Amino acid sequence: MKLSIVIPTLNEAGRIAGLVKELRAQDPGSDILVIDGGSRDGTLDCALKAGARAIRGARGRGQQLALGAEVAEGDVLLFLHADSKPGDGALKALRQALGDPEMIGGNFRIVFDGGRPFDRWLTRFYARFRRFGLYYGDSAIFVRRSAYNALGGIRPIALMEDYDLCRRMERYGKTICIAEPAVMTSSRRFEGRSPLQIVAGWLLIHALYYLGLPPNRLARLYNATRAPYRGAKSSGS
Repeated sequence: MKLSIVIPTLNEAGRIAGLVKELRAQDPGSDILVIDGGSRDGTLDCALKAGARAIRGARGRGQQLALGAEVAEGDVLLFLHADSKPGDGALKALRQALGDPEMIGGNFRIVFDGGRPFDRWLTRFYARFRRFGLYYGDSAIFVRRSAYNALGGIRPIALMEDYDLCRRMERYGKTICIAEPAVMTSSRRFEGRSPLQIVAGWLLIHALYYLGLPPNRLARLYNATRAPYRGAKSSGS
């Protein structure tokens, strides 16, 4: 089983080398691809020096992930955000989970790294949410290449590409949420906003998504509700 790890980036020079090295230590034979959306801080050079394949693509996480999947060599695809860090042994656990031939893919339990009570609440909320087959790209979605192709792949849309993929995966076959080791993800996207603003924004985006608002307009609205921070990620959940 060959694993390809696809990492979309935008201005992630401060963390991409460390992430690539940690992934390589966990799974030396994996195919690690960094798909960059136009970084200006040397992200691509850092990725190359760390041992990843680095490709420049169009900006937008959906487009970057779709490109990464297209050029990936593995028969299992793992889509990983640059600010999400799989715990020690996570890639081994992924391989063990896919030892079940009926398992098409899944994700990992997610833990937010912030120290606020709200960050701990979000960790619990995401765990409950997953019981209904709902999850996002920050939880490291993985899928067999055969299932990915049968599903038509990731749609290169401006927002909710991860949610769209997971909904199709859940309808297609058996999935798993790997509880341990978990994936630690950054709480930086929530900086500068109150818990009420965060929850209200989340509800609004999902309501408009289900009402059929075009992804490009959703992305503009989503980005407008977020506080700016350094090393901003490409559009996505």
